[in-house]
Amino acid sequence: MKNLASHGIGISAAALAISIVAAAAAIAPVAAAGPQSRAGAGTACTTCTVPAATATFPLTAAQAADLRAMAEEEKVARDLYLAFAARYPSRVFDNIAKAESAHLSAVRTLLSRYGIADPTAGRAAGSFDSSWARSLYGSLLAQGSVSETAAFGVGKAVEVDDIARLDAALGRATQADVRQVYANLRKASTQHLRAFERQLAR
Repeated sequence: MKNLASHGIGISAAALAISIVAAAAAIAPVAAAGPQSRAGAGTACTTCTVPAATATFPLTAAQAADLRAMAEEEKVARDLYLAFAARYPSRVFDNIAKAESAHLSAVRTLLSRYGIADPTAGRAAGSFDSSWARSLYGSLLAQGSVSETAAFGVGKAVEVDDIARLDAALGRATQADVRQVYANLRKASTQHLRAFERQLAR
């Protein structure tokens, strides 16, 4: 798969696949439902509100592209975690999927505020506007469907990429409300990453 950096995604699907395979090979399979398999409590996003503000000047083309890509990436993550939640017993996927829904809502608020078309509007789970999002979702869904451990590896790789992409977008953002949302999402993604790492370390 082509590198997705030009679409606001920090790493290629091939790089994601390498990190996922490495993570899955490094640990034993995760046990089925049990007290520890339900880890992930506290991973729901608690910092994803959008500051009350009115757009005072338009976004640049690059900033608008970042917001559109952010919406699709958040939907990719949410839809993946919902699919894994339906397949596997660990509650971590359901918990983080709820947080990703909050992330997507925050980005959608910014898209509306700045008059940018929402590429995720009206899209069902697993349906995406751009070819890179469709390809990425299909590839990662297939990898995570191999086992629960592989799905945890997918989650870890997605959150690592999300953090890197948010850092890049923060470097281009100048509006205070956009920067605050990106900072909030980065904090939440760091929490999600730790939750997946805990699962992979067991």
